[in-house]
Amino acid sequence: MIPETKVLSDLLGTIYDTTLDRALWPDVLRRSMEFVGGSAATIFAKSPTALHGNVYYDWGTDPYYRQLYFDKYIKLDPTTSSHYFADVEQPIATADLMPCGEFLETRFYKEWVQPQGLVGFVSAVLDKSATRAALFGVFRRERDGIVDDEMRRRMGLIIPHVRRAVLIGNVLDLNTAEAASFSDALSGLAAGVFLVDENARIVFANRSGQIMLDDGQILRQKDRVLMAVDPRTRTALHDVIALASGADAAVGAIGIAVALSSPPEPWLARVLPLTSGARLHAGIACSAVAAVFVHRASLETRSSIETLSKLYSLTPSEQRVLAAVGEVGRISAVAEVVGISEQTVKTHLQNLFAKTGTNRQSDLIKLVAAHASPLRPVL
Repeated sequence: MIPETKVLSDLLGTIYDTTLDRALWPDVLRRSMEFVGGSAATIFAKSPTALHGNVYYDWGTDPYYRQLYFDKYIKLDPTTSSHYFADVEQPIATADLMPCGEFLETRFYKEWVQPQGLVGFVSAVLDKSATRAALFGVFRRERDGIVDDEMRRRMGLIIPHVRRAVLIGNVLDLNTAEAASFSDALSGLAAGVFLVDENARIVFANRSGQIMLDDGQILRQKDRVLMAVDPRTRTALHDVIALASGADAAVGAIGIAVALSSPPEPWLARVLPLTSGARLHAGIACSAVAAVFVHRASLETRSSIETLSKLYSLTPSEQRVLAAVGEVGRISAVAEVVGISEQTVKTHLQNLFAKTGTNRQSDLIKLVAAHASPLRPVL
């Protein structure tokens, strides 16, 4: 059996490949469905007020029932409003939204769910406006069994990456009528988002990113080239961006985190590749080779630790040690911050390594950075 980490790494690489080739989405949904454990997957949008919607990408759903849902049953679906108000990137199942017994008595279940042999659905909000939400979801049929904790865990591993790929991909596709709206979506994010070429030249910067450049405290530009203000990190940022032009094998599917400054005001840049070796060899060209997300690390650490805690069943003590590793690094410093002995820190680290499949403290730091949410909207 192929290890989960290998399957996940391959899947994440393919997810980010969709940023330059949308035709890959059906196969990505198939592979995502298989990884999570289901029979069908879809990326769709719906409005709780207008009670209509549409499917963007799909794998395995019945075309007849898919159309029937938007023609008739979206108005009878008791979960529509709850889906809209759910937290972004949070995996939710029907059972989280209403009692199972109550759901089984609805017309929606009897006339649309049951005839298809569906027994479960886990979804997550990818983005939403004032009246509409875009979601990623996986269906389960009887042969798959009901939604369980393992399905939720696996959904949680891929949802952040699906969301980033959807947002980045739509901004890169500048020839579509939808490009402006998705550009606006990126402009509403608190993180600075920069799409750059292999020489770190800025192809696109969202509103938060432009503010960072104008402020000139963390980042600046010269002849449109993105660079860190701190000379100690300037070379590291450029090196990682250059590596991204060599595709996923060089920097990994989830990218590399680069510290742009030190505490008490730690800023972090995460560089995500927008190319793959297979597509480079096929001759598909795009000026942007990487997306650079820049955000204040301290603001993201808590939500990242909470996410990792749920995914890997971390104890409260392990959570505190993991957070401290991300902030101060050294075992002696972690022991001082958390208020425990160095030996106890080492014990917790060994438990963290075992649960997360990592081997070094640097791997843990990258894991925390990878699960932080640079796509948090501006409040």
